Amino acid sequence: MRSIRARLTLAWTAASIGTLLRFSVALLAVRRELLFEELEDRVQAEAQHIVRAIDLARTTGTEPVFGQSDPLAARTVGQRMGAFLSLLDGYVLVQDSTGYDIYASPQVAGLSTSDRDLFSAAARTSRAGKVMQRVVLFNDEVLLAARDVPLSDNARYRVYAALSTKEIDRTLRGIASTMVVISPFLVVVSVLFAYIISGRAFRPIDRIIDQVEAITDGRSLHRRLAIGAAGEELARLSATLNAFIERIETSFGALRRFTADASHELKTPLTVMRADVERAMSPTSSETEQAVALEEALQQVTRMADLVDSLLTLARADEGRFDLYREPVELAPLAREVVETARLLGEDAELTIEASPLENAEVLGDLTRLRQLFLNLVTNAIKYTPKGGRVELILAREEAVVRFAVKDTGIGIAAADLPYVFERFWRADRVRSRASERGGFGLGLAISHWIAQAHGGTLEVQSRLGRGSTFTVTLPLAGAPGSGMTGEYQSIVNSAEGDPDGVGMLTSD
Repeated sequence: MRSIRARLTLAWTAASIGTLLRFSVALLAVRRELLFEELEDRVQAEAQHIVRAIDLARTTGTEPVFGQSDPLAARTVGQRMGAFLSLLDGYVLVQDSTGYDIYASPQVAGLSTSDRDLFSAAARTSRAGKVMQRVVLFNDEVLLAARDVPLSDNARYRVYAALSTKEIDRTLRGIASTMVVISPFLVVVSVLFAYIISGRAFRPIDRIIDQVEAITDGRSLHRRLAIGAAGEELARLSATLNAFIERIETSFGALRRFTADASHELKTPLTVMRADVERAMSPTSSETEQAVALEEALQQVTRMADLVDSLLTLARADEGRFDLYREPVELAPLAREVVETARLLGEDAELTIEASPLENAEVLGDLTRLRQLFLNLVTNAIKYTPKGGRVELILAREEAVVRFAVKDTGIGIAAADLPYVFERFWRADRVRSRASERGGFGLGLAISHWIAQAHGGTLEVQSRLGRGSTFTVTLPLAGAPGSGMTGEYQSIVNSAEGDPDGVGMLTSD
């Protein structure tokens, strides 16, 4: 496969040759046309000179044509007129009103019999005036012009002037020969010019290729291309490649962290399982010890199954193969269910679970995934809130959205860690990881973030270290822009501003 430089040089050469060929043809055609126009003007001028000479002779009283003493002999021009006509270039022929030749220039007289007959026949059939006629002779081609010189009502002279086109042919052959000689030199210069210019143009690209090859070895993704002043296009290319390399670096880093975290999360339960199985298989273990060991192994199996299920959920979400079964869902009953679950979980942790009046709202969503989203936030708050703390749940409806918030008085998250809250396997340092014996895998918030986005909503966090956190889910109401509802949809729940029977407003009791 030829290089781009070679292909560009070849294309430039072909374009140059084609342009040179078209230029040469156009030059020859234009030059030929101009030469013929000049020749026509000369022929017309010569014919006009003859006419003026005859008129002048008649005006001065000198008869231009004399008869012979023999009445049967043809008439001829006078001596002075003949001398004048002999000075004219080209072919000159003068005929009387009967069509007889009364004067023929030496060029006409020197024609062969066949050429003389052709010339005379063409002269007799030509029309007087500005119309030119081409006459092809045996060894020549001439342009012929005719003029009438009236003598009386029934008598006239006819004058013919013609010039050869050989000079035009010689001029055109000279131009063509010059082009044939010069063209190879021009083509060679064009090829060298194209090769040098394309090489200079691709020099910055070669530098970019070398830099990219040095960066993409997998160990130098932190490096970036230098964006110089080589041109706007190459600057854009470098900027685009830098952004691409940055994304690759981020993906590689996330992949490394994911692999390390997943390996760590799997290593611990596998180690515990192995120890439990070995203890259960030991002949010195009692039945009670064996049962305890198998129970611990089962707990670890359940823990790994939950981890694999979470990873599978996120993997399907990344590939867009996770289908949501969306339907109108009222959030107040769901929130009340979540509140009851939170109170059961909070009893063991000696936490106070509070719920402000829950404003009912209807969204278009997957009930199972929305329940998982709310429970993830609630269990996350309970896990990281010390004993005696408080967790508050809020469901509030606004003009086009509904917000579900979970506020806790837990250990909080440092400001530097907030951008990474929704990353997979993320847990705010070792303190947060060990603050609860029920510490998770660090996938719950990542799954929650995906569920909120899949429903056209957002999940945001506000937190201060040591003062607790607030996680807020914002979802579009059913029928609102971004809800996924096509056409016009009127929600009875969302259109109700208040309900005297307490249907639209649910309390936590």
